[in-house]
Amino acid sequence: MSAKTVLFIAEPQSVTAIFPTLKEAGFQAGLADNITGALGFIKKSKPSIVFCRPTLQGFDAKALLEQAQGIEDFPPIVIFASTGSAEEATQYLQMGARDYWIEPLVWEKIKVILPEEAPEPESIPKPASPVPAAKASAAPTTPGAPSKFQIIGRHDAVLRVLALAKQVAKSKATVLISGDSGTGKEMFARYLHHNSDRVDKPFVAINCAALPEHLLESELFGHEKGAFTGAINRKLGKFEIANTGTILLDEITEMDLGLQAKLLRVLQESEFDRVGGVDTVNVDVRVLATTNRDIEGTVNEGKFRQDLFYRLNVIPLKLPALKARGEDVILLAEYFTAKFGATYGLGQLAFAEEAKAWLMQYDWPGNVRELQNLMERAVLLAGQGPIQPKHFLMDDEEWTPDDLASVDADQQAASNAPAPNSPSEALSVMPIHEMEKRLILKSLQETTGNRTRAAELLGISVRTLRNKLNEYKKQGVEV
Repeated sequence: MSAKTVLFIAEPQSVTAIFPTLKEAGFQAGLADNITGALGFIKKSKPSIVFCRPTLQGFDAKALLEQAQGIEDFPPIVIFASTGSAEEATQYLQMGARDYWIEPLVWEKIKVILPEEAPEPESIPKPASPVPAAKASAAPTTPGAPSKFQIIGRHDAVLRVLALAKQVAKSKATVLISGDSGTGKEMFARYLHHNSDRVDKPFVAINCAALPEHLLESELFGHEKGAFTGAINRKLGKFEIANTGTILLDEITEMDLGLQAKLLRVLQESEFDRVGGVDTVNVDVRVLATTNRDIEGTVNEGKFRQDLFYRLNVIPLKLPALKARGEDVILLAEYFTAKFGATYGLGQLAFAEEAKAWLMQYDWPGNVRELQNLMERAVLLAGQGPIQPKHFLMDDEEWTPDDLASVDADQQAASNAPAPNSPSEALSVMPIHEMEKRLILKSLQETTGNRTRAAELLGISVRTLRNKLNEYKKQGVEV
C-alpha cells in the first residue's frame, strides 16, 4: 500500500476543503463517488486508508465492506456521516470498518489515523470556526478556504443577508430562508449552524418535498413498534436525532396542512408524540426552514398555516438570484473552478476574457447550482485551460472537432486522428454522430465511469446515455 495516498468516497463539495492540507502534509488524495471507481483507484493506487460516506446515489458502503472482506490487503475503511447513531456505528464496525465518524472532517482527526506521522501543515482548515463578514466577502483562490461553509460574495445584497445571519447565528430563533432554487439556501443554513453555539451538536436536514405525508411524519417524529404495517421496531425521528442541535426543514411549503399543526406544537412547546406513541418526547432543537415559493402567497391561498408562518418567520433571510449579484458571478466561477481543478488534479484554470463576458451576460435560471455544474463541465473540457466560452457546452451552440479538443497535446492528436472505422485520411470535419460518441466517451473517462455525472456534464438523461452506450457496444466499442 501507498502510505502517502488516501481515498475519499464522497461528494466533492464535502471533502475537497481538506485536500490542500493533505497535500501540504505530503499526502495524495483520490476521490470517487461509486464503487467501480473506488475499486479501480484502490487497485491502481493502493491507498493506505479509505474515508467513505455511508451512502451516495448508486453507492452503499456496506457493499464496499462486503467486497473488502474477500480482497487481500484491502485498506482500512473509515465511515464518516453528517448525522448518525450508535446503532449504525455498531453495524458498520461489525462489518469491518476501522472507525465511524461524524462530520466535520478536520485535520486534527484525520492525522491521528494516517499510517505515519505527517508533518504539520502551516495552515489548517477549521470548518467549525466562525467566518468574519470581511473574509466572507472575498472568494478564495484555492478550495482550502478557512471554513467549508464560507459564503462567497461581495455584492451588497449578499453582504446584508450574511451580516444578519451572523448576528442571529448564536440565538435559538427560527430562521426562514427564502430564495429561488439554487441560490444557496442550505449553505446559509449550515453557515448559521456552524457559527452557532451548537456547532459541535447534530445538524439534521430533511427535504419536506421528498416524502409523502405519512412517511414524512414518521421521518420527522419517529414511530413506535407496531404503529403501522412495516413498523417492526421503534424508530427515532429527525427531531430526536437533532436534539441539542439544529434541524433544517427544506422546502417547508410542501408540508401537508395536517402535519403543519404537529410542527407548530414542536416550535411552541418543544415537544411531540411519536407516531403510534403515548409518551411525550421533549427536545431542544433550533429550527431552520427554507422555501423557494412565495410563502405569503401560499398562506393567502390557504395552503400554509398563517400561525406557523409567523412562528417560522422570526428571522427572514431572503437570498438574491445570481443574475442580480453582478461581479459575484466571476468570484463564484473562480472558486468552483479552483475546487474542481483540485478534485481532478488539473490545478487552477484561468478564464479567457470572452468566457468572463459570457458568464456576466448569461441569465442563470438555475442560480449558483447551475454555475457550479457548469464550472465542473468547463474544467473537464478545458483540460489545462484557459477556459473558453466553448467549454460551457450550451445546448444552442454548434461544434467542430477543434472546439472539443483540449490544449493537451495528446488530446489534440487524438481529436485530429481519423475516427475508428473511418477512412484513413485526416478529416477537417467529422460526422456529428462520431463527434457525439467521442464526447460521451470522454465524459465517462473524466468521471471514472460514473454514468450519472457523465450525463449531467453532457446535459442529457441517464437513460439517453445508456441507450447511446448500448449502440456503441453493438459497434464493438469497449464502454
